[in-house]
Amino acid sequence: MVVVEGFEFPDHLLYDIDNQIWYLPLGDGSVRAGFTSWAANLMGGVIVFTPKRLGRDFEKERSFAVVEGGKWVGSARAGFDGTVVAHNERLVREPELINSDSYGEGWMLAVRPARDDWRTGLVTGEAIKPAFEAWLDTGLYKERTD
Repeated sequence: MVVVEGFEFPDHLLYDIDNQIWYLPLGDGSVRAGFTSWAANLMGGVIVFTPKRLGRDFEKERSFAVVEGGKWVGSARAGFDGTVVAHNERLVREPELINSDSYGEGWMLAVRPARDDWRTGLVTGEAIKPAFEAWLDTGLYKERTD
């Protein structure tokens, strides 16, 4: 487990640091996605989670879900191109799970990557902390509103 700024980042997950999304490869070739605990804290109490519809394609850096929190309303942006194959029905009914269990029951979507190189640009393990700290130093997260 990697801890950065007091927030946990399980080191078996892959991270899109710029978008604060984690990915977990599943046995069937799909990939589960969710927000990091840092992002969940930043957005405040989540009150609405709206995933992209099943079977819909998405592009890297484009929205594949919309989240409304007490401090932030915006898009969960994808780290690679793909297709939505499942979404967390429980999260639609209980969006606060993003805040209470972002790496477990608060997962958002399962997606099927469009290409085999979907891991390009994602970080894991010991690379998480320096990548996150460098990104945090840029302050770019302060400018993102969607």
